[in-house]
Amino acid sequence: MAGLAQSGSNPDVELLYDINGLAKDAPHWFDQVMEFVGEFGLLFAMVLLVLGCWWRVRRRAASGEEAAVSVAALAWAPLAAAIAVLVNVPIRGFVERPRPFRTHQDLEVLVAGKTDYSFVSDHATITMALAVALFVANRRFGLVGLGLALAEGFCRVYMGVHYPTDVVGGFALGTAVALLLSPVAMALLTPVTRAMERSGRAGWLIRRGAGGAGGTGGADGQGAGAGVTGARGERAAGVAGGTAEERDLAA
Repeated sequence: MAGLAQSGSNPDVELLYDINGLAKDAPHWFDQVMEFVGEFGLLFAMVLLVLGCWWRVRRRAASGEEAAVSVAALAWAPLAAAIAVLVNVPIRGFVERPRPFRTHQDLEVLVAGKTDYSFVSDHATITMALAVALFVANRRFGLVGLGLALAEGFCRVYMGVHYPTDVVGGFALGTAVALLLSPVAMALLTPVTRAMERSGRAGWLIRRGAGGAGGTGGADGQGAGAGVTGARGERAAGVAGGTAEERDLAA
């Protein structure tokens, strides 16, 4: 398996040279930007996208049940990414594909120090798992996430640290984990988010204002109690007044 995509006469390597060749022709400052974006920037953007979707869901959910289900789907996104990376560990050990710059010495490598195996790309796996899980939770945010994942895959090849098939494999792995394990994850996470939504302390994580429901109910209860007490006092005063009138007439 170590010889996968090492020949210079196959489409995988040809596409690698075509995309990485752009780095050779680009200005140095642009390559530095691509290095940061491909290594850290797009991952950070995906995290912000998931957090932004969570903020929107908890503010606009029509009911506590809707909010609990939506937040459970969003909570699955980072879990899916973590599981996909763990699944990739034995895959890398089995395939044992070296990084492309170890076989093809004339590549423009923007990130030094990569010594692990190449197939499949962790960055592509993480971003696609996040994007697919996010798409299941919210279509609009998910489409943006899919665009970021595709950009991440392009950057990894542009930087000379992955073959195109490394990226495609990462996309497939992230998608498979996010979709196939989603029913099990929702069955486990939804009861947790429902319990949090009913909680006075953690309810704000699920729905805006959920934690204050108890306080409103307490205030209503105090008002009702005060009304009953006042009514009882009025009846007692009326009885006392009637007794006094009877005594005056008897006198």
